[in-house]
Amino acid sequence: MPTSFTVVPVEAQGEKRGSAERDGQLREEEDEDNERDRGTGDGIDKESSPFINNAELDRGNMYEGKNMALFEEEMDSNPMVSSLLNKLANYTNLTQGVVEHEADEDSKRKEVKGPRMGTFIGVYLPCLQNILGVILFLRLTWIVGTAGVLESFIIVFMCCACTMLTAISMSAIATNGVVPAGGSYYMISRSLGPEFGGAVGLCFYLGTTFAGAMYILGTIEILLTYITPSAAIFKAEEVGEETEAMLNNMRVYGTCIIILMAIVVFVGVKYVNKLALVFLACVILSIIAIYAGVIKTAFDPPDFPICLLGNRTLSKRSFDVCAKFTESNNETKTTPLWRLFCDSSLLNATCDEYFRLNNVTEIQGIPGIMSGVLIDNLWSTYSEKGSIVEKKDQPSIAGSEETKMGGLPYVFTDIMTYFTMLVGIYFPSVTGIMAGSNRSGDLKDAQKSIPTGTILAISTTSFIYLSCIVLFGACIEGVILRDKFGEAVNGNLVVGTLAWPSPWVIVIGSFFSTCGAGLQSLTGAPRLLQAIARDGIVPFIQIFGHGKANGEPTWALLLTAGICEIGILIASLDSVAPILSMFFLMCYMFVNLACAVQTLLRTPNWRPRFKYYHWTLSFLGMSLCLALMFICSWYYALIAMLIAGCIYKYIEYRGAEKEWGDGIRGLSLNAARYALLRVEDGPPHTKNWRPQLLVLLNLDNKQLVKHPRLLSFTSQLKAGKGLTIVGSVLQGIYLDKCTETQKAEENVKALMGVEKTKGFCQIVVSPSFRDGISYLIQSAGLGGMKHNTVLMAWPQSWKQTENRFSWKNFVDTVRETTAAQQALLVAKNIDLFPTNQERFTEGNIDVWWIVHDGGMLMLLPFLLRQHKVWRKCKMRIFTVAQMDDNSIQMKKDLQMFLYHLRLNAQVEVVEMFENDISAFTYEKTLMMEQRSQMLKQMQLSKNEREREAQLIHDRNTASHSAPAVEASVAAAVPEKVHMTWTKEKFAAEKHKNKDPHVSGFKDVFNMKPNQSNVRRMHTAVKLNGVVLNKSQHAQLVLLNMPGPPKNRKGDENYMEFLEVLTEGLDRVLLVRGSGREVITIYS
Repeated sequence: MPTSFTVVPVEAQGEKRGSAERDGQLREEEDEDNERDRGTGDGIDKESSPFINNAELDRGNMYEGKNMALFEEEMDSNPMVSSLLNKLANYTNLTQGVVEHEADEDSKRKEVKGPRMGTFIGVYLPCLQNILGVILFLRLTWIVGTAGVLESFIIVFMCCACTMLTAISMSAIATNGVVPAGGSYYMISRSLGPEFGGAVGLCFYLGTTFAGAMYILGTIEILLTYITPSAAIFKAEEVGEETEAMLNNMRVYGTCIIILMAIVVFVGVKYVNKLALVFLACVILSIIAIYAGVIKTAFDPPDFPICLLGNRTLSKRSFDVCAKFTESNNETKTTPLWRLFCDSSLLNATCDEYFRLNNVTEIQGIPGIMSGVLIDNLWSTYSEKGSIVEKKDQPSIAGSEETKMGGLPYVFTDIMTYFTMLVGIYFPSVTGIMAGSNRSGDLKDAQKSIPTGTILAISTTSFIYLSCIVLFGACIEGVILRDKFGEAVNGNLVVGTLAWPSPWVIVIGSFFSTCGAGLQSLTGAPRLLQAIARDGIVPFIQIFGHGKANGEPTWALLLTAGICEIGILIASLDSVAPILSMFFLMCYMFVNLACAVQTLLRTPNWRPRFKYYHWTLSFLGMSLCLALMFICSWYYALIAMLIAGCIYKYIEYRGAEKEWGDGIRGLSLNAARYALLRVEDGPPHTKNWRPQLLVLLNLDNKQLVKHPRLLSFTSQLKAGKGLTIVGSVLQGIYLDKCTETQKAEENVKALMGVEKTKGFCQIVVSPSFRDGISYLIQSAGLGGMKHNTVLMAWPQSWKQTENRFSWKNFVDTVRETTAAQQALLVAKNIDLFPTNQERFTEGNIDVWWIVHDGGMLMLLPFLLRQHKVWRKCKMRIFTVAQMDDNSIQMKKDLQMFLYHLRLNAQVEVVEMFENDISAFTYEKTLMMEQRSQMLKQMQLSKNEREREAQLIHDRNTASHSAPAVEASVAAAVPEKVHMTWTKEKFAAEKHKNKDPHVSGFKDVFNMKPNQSNVRRMHTAVKLNGVVLNKSQHAQLVLLNMPGPPKNRKGDENYMEFLEVLTEGLDRVLLVRGSGREVITIYS
């Protein structure tokens, strides 16, 4: 048998003698162990004789229970299935807990642009321009008239409080370090991580884009309603079609304007930025005109008469004289108003009953701030769609029957109004607070300018809005306020009627301000999308990161214009406003969340220069944003959340390869620590038990995984749930193996990615392979998040003595998992197991349930069948009945047991009768023991040869001149020495045996097999025959794994027993439970 040894030089003669003495003592101890081994078998007292044919033993006792001899040492702790099934009532529960966590990779930051602007120009004015806009001019008067001054004040106060709290949170984030260009998106993503950053960033982008659509719709409404009504393409041919015609005009003009604006932005974005101050000047002049008009009403109210029929408001678009008759030259003539309500111009014509019963009166539309109209406008007047705008406290006589209202010149409401709907329409008027932070890259001192400018802008605009509500309610008649399009005042813009010196100041100013705001949205939104795309966190939008040579986002502009067109096609300003309210509110909510999370976590890097923040304010702002979302429109809120959630999960699944030191990462760590401490507190419950795996991999010399199918099987068994630790051992010293450790870890992680195994990798360096495995079993995991099951491959080459993962390591690993109360799964023929891409269309998963050790054999097939590889396989359970068992009753009990476990499986009870031990078994046992004995002698001979080579080498170093010694050294130096058992060598070894101090080669051919080993071999052979008969063609066989013998002298025989037990089967999973219950019949 070939063997090898290495000659090592020894420096001191004393060390040589000590080494030789230690070798002699070691050899004597091993010889004594061998003698004990031959005499006692596996250390079982009742089996003291090594001979199977010992006549002194009682024959009945010798073969008692020989069918299950392989499992007999475990019967105390792991009962036979037959005895378990009789005790179903005593079924107990134990537990296990689970926590999962994943991490991301590092990424680089963006560069910071050079500073240019100060607080006033860079933050205050842009915020002012973005906040004040279309809603102030077109809808605020209508909101005041509909909701009343008090409820309007509540609406505006809620929205302004929301933006103020958000601005405080934003200021804290913006002053916590340098904020490069990217503004709100940059702040959220770096504070809450790539998933939240991407989701909220895209929501903010959609909000900005729909804001552009809203501004364009406002522009067209001003153009077609107040400037040139004759420019309308679609005219209402029949009564009641005015609204539909207006929407179609909006769609046509809106599409034309958006194309025009996109071309302007594409060609010369710098001109847009230069015109921004002009547009802002228009806004400021318009607001000054409103305040001037309010002051003027105190002493000289403008003349805007309103015509009322009874208490109903009349539209003045179709007539000019507010009367039924006119007196001219003592002759009574009917007016155009008469002809609208009557069938002819004659005085005896048939007229509308309400027209006949009520008088026509004319009142001032703007009675002035001193008139006391504020009292009438304090309370809300909500109405249904299509109802007539009526004045309270005005005398009116109702007709006996209602006639058809269509075609009569009343002022109708175009939509149904209620409080929450008005909140959704109003909220876009307070958005725009991010305008300053979006320019953070252009500011001289962003950390000073952003808080000051933003909070001042919000304070200013809040004052303007709140004062305008009170002033509108105090100056303008309620019916005019509720007249959305100014039909009662000759089609004038309602807020324009209040302005001084002329309504056209407001009309022209609002037209240019909405145009400018639309251009600003089409300029800002593509850049925001470009920033998100260039971050690379959302793979499918990366194309939008490209643009022209000067960096202008061409593709992003096209997408923005396309999404804007969707808003244009909706065509109604009142329908688009709540949509962008949702997206802005979601963005603001996450800004508040980011500040609250960072403050509560107290991360060392959280040191904002802005000190006037608190987590309670951020939390209040977040709650207010969430409440406003559902107040505005609960279904829009759900849709916006669904969109954000889908983007979040997409980034988590496909992108998110960023590590920005975000707050959610810190929150995850805190949550993980809290969960680990909670798991540690109490014992885990059986219902929560699942295999938490420690997978032991074997690596080759290039640090590549030898059996990749082990990870495939892991992912099939776990399906991403629970804990998976993939471990391996490198032999050596860590300082010498650092590079190899990193390479091994990279290789294992790469394979885990390919096999979709979600878990952690742990590579241990240890001087001994055996100790490394022990370290992993003892220390892998953290706190309550530890493994409870070890998965490893069967060592196919265990018979080769040079294999580092030899049978000794394997058996010791089995013992250690038992000592640690962990389950053990051993996959035999692992390379024949299926990959994740394979699919079994038919076949069985066979479970051979010999002893009950916690029910793991039942649970594993159920878990495997959750995976698509094994889904179509059927589960069969076999159990073994002895001579004394009632196999029919056992089958019924087992079926009932499975029914209570909610498992679908075919049940079969296999009967194994007592019979004599075959000659084949006897011969196989004898061969096993002879081989084992010879291996021990080979090891002793190797020790002797190494000692002799050492002595020869020492003699050679002492005397260099003796040629004979040189020749002997030359003969002893080669690393590989091939030994052949010739007759002479065999005789010499036998002669050595006569020396009482030196152990020689045993006469292996005169051995007789140990009785214990024969009985175990009988179990293995017979059980293997039964399993082969039933399960040879099964896709997978799960089998109870018998434990190793308590006496370590029988370890090599144990490996042979397992080999025989599983011989002839393609895929085998040997299962050794931890002894705890892992499956329960209780809910």
